[in-house]
Amino acid sequence: MAECKFHWLHKQGSGRLNEDAYFLGPRICGVFDGATALNGDRYENGKTGGYLAAQLACDVFRTNNAPLLKLTDQANREILQAMQDKGVDLARKEDLWSTSFAVVRVGTDSFEWVQSGDSLILAIDHDHSYRVLVPDHAHDTETLCMWRDMAARGTPRIFETLKEQIIAVRRQMNVTYGVLNGEPQALDFISRGRANLRGIKHILLFTDGLFIPKEDPTADHRFDILVQRYLDGGLDAVYRHVHKLQAADPLCHKYPRFKPHDDIAAVAISMTA
Repeated sequence: MAECKFHWLHKQGSGRLNEDAYFLGPRICGVFDGATALNGDRYENGKTGGYLAAQLACDVFRTNNAPLLKLTDQANREILQAMQDKGVDLARKEDLWSTSFAVVRVGTDSFEWVQSGDSLILAIDHDHSYRVLVPDHAHDTETLCMWRDMAARGTPRIFETLKEQIIAVRRQMNVTYGVLNGEPQALDFISRGRANLRGIKHILLFTDGLFIPKEDPTADHRFDILVQRYLDGGLDAVYRHVHKLQAADPLCHKYPRFKPHDDIAAVAISMTA
């Protein structure tokens, strides 16, 4: 039976609270990236819908008492129930509480996963080759291209200028890309699988705050850099690299993005035998 160790990273970005969540359990872990509802509503103690969605989903998977797909369905239903309890207008998709997520459960000689949205899972082999195990739909690419072009023209208050575009993309939840937001269609966008542990040294789960910043929103993500930084110094080394690049671009002009620093939740599973 493969032995494994867990390492984690949980960093607040530029916002008022960290909407990302994570959990560690016996041979299971997960990361969750809550997305702020665009109506700006806040609930008890200033919590946003995105924060609450991530926490609700995290708590369901933490129980680890059912198949992963059943836990996914339960998490989605609990988000729906919580929104109904708070009187959220379910007809306005941009107001729904939502979270992307990635969860991995490690078995005797294999591991399984379930995932949706832009929280990703990446496996690193003993020879340092790697592969991303789930699709990355990059649903914000068009918006970030618009952001890049506005920055080049010196457009002020880009986020406010792009608000209608951002709303339009949010309305595509569980139409062109998946998240847990209480809609039954969320289950249609779930990625899941199982793989043998043979040859695998590390499994990384991370929200998009750990993505390496890129100047061209249409370019591929630089997972090669992420993997090399991780192998050199763990999750903290990846975070330092990302944070340094972002800190040198506080206006988000060189590296188009919605905020100077995004929240991060990440877990590394390392095989020790």
